Amino acid sequence: MPTRFKIEYEDDKGIWHDAYGDDGKLLVFDEEARARAALAERYPILFQMEKYGGGKRTRVIRILEDEDDWPQRKK
Repeated sequence: MPTRFKIEYEDDKGIWHDAYGDDGKLLVFDEEARARAALAERYPILFQMEKYGGGKRTRVIRILEDEDDWPQRKK
């Protein structure tokens, strides 16, 4: 299975949230570099704050696929 990535951001209360597109679907990327570029584009202030000691507020997560996921996906 191909490796996929998603982006997340942390709100002011310390809770992490997935990023969704304008269509309401989870943003998923096939390449980590693309995910990081989208992260910087969607959350430029949070992304830049990390460079100046503002703490980590954004991240790229590798999506681990599980063969035992239910319901079974069509192949």
